[in-house]
Amino acid sequence: MIVAASIVTPSVDWLALSPSLALLAAAAICLLGAVLVPAGPRRIFSATVAGGGFVAAGVLAAVLFDRSPEQQLLIAESMTRDRLAALTQILVAGFGLAAVFVSWGDGRRDHVGEYYALLAAAGGGMAFFVSAGNLMTLFLGLEWFSIALYILVALDTHRKESLEAGLKYLIVGSFGSAILLFGSALTYGATGELGFNAIRDATGADDPLFVAGLAMIIAGLAFKASAAPFHMWTPDVYEGAPTPVTAFMSAATKAVALVVMLRVLVTAFPEQAEIWSVAVAVLAVVSLVIGNLAALAQKSIKRMLAYSSVSQAGFMLIAIAADNELGGKALLFYLIPYGAASIGAFAVVAARERELGREVTLATLAGWGWERPFYGAAMWVFMLGFAGFPFTGGMIGKFYVFSAAYEAGWWWLIVIGVIATAVSVYYYLAVVRSLYMRPASARADLVVAGGSPAPDPALELAIGVAVLVTVGSFFFVGPLIDLTEKAVASLPF
Repeated sequence: MIVAASIVTPSVDWLALSPSLALLAAAAICLLGAVLVPAGPRRIFSATVAGGGFVAAGVLAAVLFDRSPEQQLLIAESMTRDRLAALTQILVAGFGLAAVFVSWGDGRRDHVGEYYALLAAAGGGMAFFVSAGNLMTLFLGLEWFSIALYILVALDTHRKESLEAGLKYLIVGSFGSAILLFGSALTYGATGELGFNAIRDATGADDPLFVAGLAMIIAGLAFKASAAPFHMWTPDVYEGAPTPVTAFMSAATKAVALVVMLRVLVTAFPEQAEIWSVAVAVLAVVSLVIGNLAALAQKSIKRMLAYSSVSQAGFMLIAIAADNELGGKALLFYLIPYGAASIGAFAVVAARERELGREVTLATLAGWGWERPFYGAAMWVFMLGFAGFPFTGGMIGKFYVFSAAYEAGWWWLIVIGVIATAVSVYYYLAVVRSLYMRPASARADLVVAGGSPAPDPALELAIGVAVLVTVGSFFFVGPLIDLTEKAVASLPF
């Protein structure tokens, strides 16, 4: 007599997976639309489905945030359900929806369905990535959204700049992923564990392989966060990629990479804090120095914003290096105005690109603030937000970052951060000066016959919301800090 052995399957928390599943479903429907929907309505169909996927993911992440008061490990401790992941998923959903609006009027004719499918798939991978509970799911999530972004960057096949950027991003990004994977292998070899909590409790913390694995994990995540000296791909990829893709990458990729870095270091490597906090502080300083000095020499607005992104990564790395609860709150708060300003700035660049049909530089912005008052005023707000001026959330974000560094005793980081902020004012205000204080560019440069181009309500809505978030995060600090405090409570500070 043969008795069938009972098979025990792990229970699946579908709510925890729901943000990623919503975006995967949207990506699948967009792919079906690329085949089944006629060419005429395909753009509206694909954009609507992708936008709906991001909205659904954001709503589900908000429900998850409300129903996850404590950290829970799921599916053999491979995933984490907590408010830190949920809040980051809300941010990713918001950035993705903004990218859909920026993309709405880009005039794309080829690969429309595939474009929005890849955008939704990248968002789904990011939502999965931030909820990783061990090194295996972390790597799978990283590759999930990275592969989608590699294709998105090179999707404008009629532009050699896009193809070149895609190839560079693929090569350098794969190298960064390989470093992260090798570091994970060394960590597993030293501890015999993959889970973040299990690594913390394992012996062998003094093993050189363990420390080498930690260093390589930091380096791999620094690649994705565009932190110097691992930033070499950033200016070329940001410049060559379709501008809506650049906008999404600059906000969402940096957000998830930095949040996961914070989670991994605080959860898995608390006993090595004396090592990794110094390493992250050094990365912060290098990012601030290289990002700001390189941005000073740029004439292309997209390249300038790329180096600005490297510099902004330096400020956020200061929050991680502080290794305290205030640093965690500072990082999460900083991502809100930074992400809004980044999406908004690239959206304004996209608007000017569509008028000119070519690259946007300081020269081609000359006098444009008078010709397009809404775009000019919005760009002014975004530049002031990056620089940390009053009445923008960037000022509050930098204040909290410096407060976290002071609490940790990193006074020299504060000094370097203040100097870097002063240097950045030059190139941020150079954009404003070009918009308003230089002679107007020739109207003949406009591609659209008859002068003014047709309005793009979706693009203008994305820019308007970005302005509201950039300014509103200055006035509504209390509620936002409450959200970040609840999210950071998931970490074992």
